[in-house]
Amino acid sequence: MAMCQGTSMRYTNQDLSILPANGDVMSCYHNTTKGPTVERRKIESKVPATITGVLVMTVCLTVIFSGLAHTKETEVLSVGIRGGINSETLGIPPTEKEDFEQYDVFAVVGTPWSWDFSSGWDIRFRLNVSAGTLRAAGDSGFIGEVGPGLAFSNPSWRFTFDIGGGAAYLSEEKYGRQDIGGPVQIIGHGGITYHLPWRISAGYRFHHMSDASIYGSNNRGVDLHMLELSYRF
Repeated sequence: MAMCQGTSMRYTNQDLSILPANGDVMSCYHNTTKGPTVERRKIESKVPATITGVLVMTVCLTVIFSGLAHTKETEVLSVGIRGGINSETLGIPPTEKEDFEQYDVFAVVGTPWSWDFSSGWDIRFRLNVSAGTLRAAGDSGFIGEVGPGLAFSNPSWRFTFDIGGGAAYLSEEKYGRQDIGGPVQIIGHGGITYHLPWRISAGYRFHHMSDASIYGSNNRGVDLHMLELSYRF
């Protein structure tokens, strides 16, 4: 029986046989550092990666279509409500272990960066913010989301297509048989919105949420098909 230096962990002779021959105990010590610090570092490394794609696309648009770019005011574009459920067949494998529902109130903020094209299409960099509840198997918890996105619009068509990513915070991590992993999740979405008269818009979005292996591999994400109704300013 031996003790790992700097810790209170004890090891048998069989355990010691797998340690380096030079007696280096750093690997032994390393195993004791798992916890909030390591998880925080993983989160910090994963969250920026989810929004990098949107930011890179924005930079590319700025460079390629610099002559079409112009500055708008930062403004709230719309506010609305959104709700959706998961599907056993229309999602990213592995599918959920429970039936999930999510209901949100949301706001879309337009940033100064946008590009107008002679075809009538325009692209705008936006910020998406929402807060609501996630439910499954009789359990429910708060979910808050924030992240950047790009919107592709054509007023004559009355359609807007948007993509985005970001981060979510969950107050609950376990719903029935499904362990989502932890409070911080990575999100991504793709959606389409149709602009009705009277400043009303109706839309659909596919919403993906997972921990990107931040908390390990023994948990699952949630894919939702969501409908929304919003008011345009």
